[in-house]
Amino acid sequence: MKYKIIYTKSYNKIATKFLRRHPELEKQYEKTLKLLEINPNHPSLRLHKLSGKLKSLFSVSVNIRYRKLVHFIINEYTIVPISIGSHDDMYR
Repeated sequence: MKYKIIYTKSYNKIATKFLRRHPELEKQYEKTLKLLEINPNHPSLRLHKLSGKLKSLFSVSVNIRYRKLVHFIINEYTIVPISIGSHDDMYR
């Protein structure tokens, strides 16, 4: 079953800023989104559950340096992106 990605206004704003700063990552970013829709557990995404105050979120990798945090609602086959940025940006 294919998953559906639901984009919020706040996420779109964050993603737009991110891609303006990192236009070289646009193709990798788009590939990440396509893989998420097809198979969130694809090995190249390195999907994992976060801990601590972010324990309701999952993280997937756009590449080695950048990750995207997603709230993953498994029973509805939906994925809601929350933020995108480097590992250090996410944990400040």
